[in-house]
Amino acid sequence: MTLFVRPNGLDAARLGIAATRKLGGAVQRNRAKRVVRELFRGHKPGTGLDVIVVPRQELLDESRPTLDADYCATLARLRGAR
Repeated sequence: MTLFVRPNGLDAARLGIAATRKLGGAVQRNRAKRVVRELFRGHKPGTGLDVIVVPRQELLDESRPTLDADYCATLARLRGAR
């Protein structure tokens, strides 16, 4: 998945998901969105951020612990870059 993170100036973090038809049919797109929402709920990035996720086909094949680790590592890298 590709993550875009931008400050939003609000007191809450927001999530946007751009699951296109390249990902697959409606079932695959909805599953990818459910997985991304669960990752976001489990690992909030902090207040004042907009997180936009573009899921890729590999997201549907990965295990949950792998996705958790990748998502957390990416957020940690972004926090360090600030």
